[in-house]
Amino acid sequence: MNPLAPAAIALVFGLICGSFLNAVIHRLPRGIGLARPRRSFCPQCGRSLPWHENIPLLSWIFLRGRCASCGAAIPFRYPLVEALTGAAFFWLWWAFPPAVAAAYMVLVALLIAGTFIDLEHMILPDSLTLGGAAAGVVLAMLVPGLLPGESWEERLRGSLFGAGVGFAVLFAVVELGKLAFGRKRFDLDPPESFAISASGGAPRLKIGEEDWDLAEVFYRPTDVLELHLAEGGCWRLRHDGLVRDGRTASYAEADGWCGTVRAVVVPREAMGFGDVKFMLTLGAFLGWPGALFSIVAGSCIGAVFGVALLALRRLGDAGRIPFGPYLAAGALLWVAAGPEVVRWYLGR
Repeated sequence: MNPLAPAAIALVFGLICGSFLNAVIHRLPRGIGLARPRRSFCPQCGRSLPWHENIPLLSWIFLRGRCASCGAAIPFRYPLVEALTGAAFFWLWWAFPPAVAAAYMVLVALLIAGTFIDLEHMILPDSLTLGGAAAGVVLAMLVPGLLPGESWEERLRGSLFGAGVGFAVLFAVVELGKLAFGRKRFDLDPPESFAISASGGAPRLKIGEEDWDLAEVFYRPTDVLELHLAEGGCWRLRHDGLVRDGRTASYAEADGWCGTVRAVVVPREAMGFGDVKFMLTLGAFLGWPGALFSIVAGSCIGAVFGVALLALRRLGDAGRIPFGPYLAAGALLWVAAGPEVVRWYLGR
């Protein structure tokens, strides 16, 4: 058989999987089930798509990137995900034994879905991170060659140890980052008015024209947001209420409280905890060397892109770069040539 034929089949399979990943990327962070509705639909008009409008790559080209019903633009992300998945599956089938290639296809699908969700929503859902870790452990046991080890017990230990090392290292980075950069002060000149509201049970803080959902500010139970008042004194806002003049009040009691603030100190994280859980997946599939490589390579790639964005003035002071896509890039680099890169570096 022509060796290109199986790889071509993998390419087509990758395009189909890419179409499914687009549904995952759109639905998962929005809480839409993958089974209901079963058929793909236009996010703008809600029309179910017939099969001929759902052919990977070709339908987007024939429709010229627009819905045939309402004319809404179909994001370029759709053909990009399909093309990336197809190309990755083709390369994996060409480069690795069939069983290992199939296992890496699962990993690549998780990397692509996680990357595009993180870029759009700044989250990595547990169904991808924890579910991916479970898949990695199972595949490491079942697929010889995915991780070192002759027996499934050795590969299981290697997968679990890799997941643990990846999680522990990035967790330590998050905790150290919290200690070093866990608070940021904003001085307001001139001072601005603020008001607290708790209508509907969801506490909010409005400073000038900015309206903050406090549930999104407090990532940890210990987080505190400080309001330094223009007339003197400080209010300390926590997830369960606020402290004013030494007295603790619930947000229901504080509904309507207002004043003038001259400085705000907000809590912040070095990175999201979803990135830490993502390392469970990478370590389970790649073992501890691949997990460490993914962190180091992802940090280097992220630093280069961050500097480039700052140079192009595409990233303001308040801008955030999700780390998940760079971890995914580091993991993919390990699959492609990680051991060779490490040997080259150590040889220097």
